[in-house]
Amino acid sequence: MDTHPDKVFDFSGRQVLVVGASRAGIGAAIAAAFKAAGAGVTITGVEEKPAEQDRDRYVYRQFDVTDQDAIDQLVAQTDRLDVLVNCAAITSRGEEMDPAFFGRVVDINLEGTFRVAAAFLEHLKSSKGNVVNISSMYASFGSPQNPAYGASKAGVTQLTKSLAIAWAEHDIRVNCVAPGFIITEQSARSRTNPAHVEAVNLRTPMQRWGQPADIAGPVLFLASPAAAFMTGACLNVDGGYSVA
Repeated sequence: MDTHPDKVFDFSGRQVLVVGASRAGIGAAIAAAFKAAGAGVTITGVEEKPAEQDRDRYVYRQFDVTDQDAIDQLVAQTDRLDVLVNCAAITSRGEEMDPAFFGRVVDINLEGTFRVAAAFLEHLKSSKGNVVNISSMYASFGSPQNPAYGASKAGVTQLTKSLAIAWAEHDIRVNCVAPGFIITEQSARSRTNPAHVEAVNLRTPMQRWGQPADIAGPVLFLASPAAAFMTGACLNVDGGYSVA
């Protein structure tokens, strides 16, 4: 393993799959960072096509993480996988007390993460690869507006720990990142409330919302040789919100 500083974040020759990266947001920023680091990058989404600016940059696969047959097809289409990043998630502020919608959020955010990771286990064994799951600071905080999202992301954090233990014998590392308040399409609805935006800024020591690119660096770190002795970890990337 080459741990020279010039090589640690060189992903040349590595194959990366970013699940849930078809629209502007955290997944897209992560895909762009891996691409810039030399990796071959495949992205997925439920849409027929990814965002226009990404259509010539990556291999794109349309599939739904709740559809096991579609996942199996993606696995069959994948020759090699070194890094799996699970970003697929939904939320809807103020609508998650509905039991049916609650179940759908958990099905996508938590069960979808597990389905995809489990499906690619043999690929990851072969490459001695690693998984980076995207959790959330809501894994640690209650939210009256997003109870399903918080519950599902708490599950993602716990799943990360369990898979890290289960798969260590295969030299597969499994870690996660817990973003704070990030400016994405998904957070657009909450950002229409000036009082909410200001409250976040006041609570956050760095006094701002994060950008999707703020999450990409920690993900690359966890996937790199620099984190070779890290598994089961969850990095908070929230501008200090969780410690304030």
